[in-house]
Amino acid sequence: MLGAIIGDIIGSRFEFDETPQDQFTLFMDKPRCDYTDDTVMTIAVGDAILNHRYYRDALHDWGHRYPHPKGAYGGMFAEWLASTDPKPHNSWGNGAAMRVSAVGWLYSDYDAVLREAKNSAICSHMHKEAIKGAQCVATLIYWLRTCRITKEEVENAVKRNFGYDIPPLRDIYKIGSEGHFDASCQETVPWAIRCFLDSNSFEDAIRKAVMVRGDTDTKAAICGSIAEAFYDVPETFYDKACNYLEPDMLDVVQQFCTVLQNEMRE
Repeated sequence: MLGAIIGDIIGSRFEFDETPQDQFTLFMDKPRCDYTDDTVMTIAVGDAILNHRYYRDALHDWGHRYPHPKGAYGGMFAEWLASTDPKPHNSWGNGAAMRVSAVGWLYSDYDAVLREAKNSAICSHMHKEAIKGAQCVATLIYWLRTCRITKEEVENAVKRNFGYDIPPLRDIYKIGSEGHFDASCQETVPWAIRCFLDSNSFEDAIRKAVMVRGDTDTKAAICGSIAEAFYDVPETFYDKACNYLEPDMLDVVQQFCTVLQNEMRE
């Protein structure tokens, strides 16, 4: 879950305001870097699981706590938040995939991961592509953190189970350099996976996701959530990311870390 938050914060300044350059500085002072809706909703899903809340209620609650994050909410999701009785849209947006990482960490059964990833999506994103994107990201996290597949097996496993073709990184860079903005699950998820597959460390994965351009915070959040399940994350990255978060966000992060630490001791 923290991998998604780190990626979101690092990628936040490049979505609209800046063009990433080689060896860009990862963390900048607010407001250039900050958490976006990706972090708010990632925290919301974690809160729902940890505190036995309905996903819809948690997402709605956290969206109202933080109605104006950096970059704002997408149009359809902003409408969903504005409703007093929100109903899901037929949306294939990448928001369902960027917020799902806690599912991959807090459930340890394949069927449960698929079920909860779907449940976390359908309260706002009912399109099959949004559900598939959320399930793919959560499942990859689960597989990698439990060593059920190797990094070399990821591409075939993703194709076999979710039908995604993962394009070469050179093709993704070309599309990004032409100004294309990836807002769909069916683009962003395989692109983020490729950035992970072609990386050699957590930091390298995040850098590749940002350098692709487009929806940099979301791509880096998804890539970071997957990379965290495979690589060691520098402790300084955790510390720096937490400096951007609000006290109630940190409460959920601490609860999440405590649950994982207790599981590791058992």
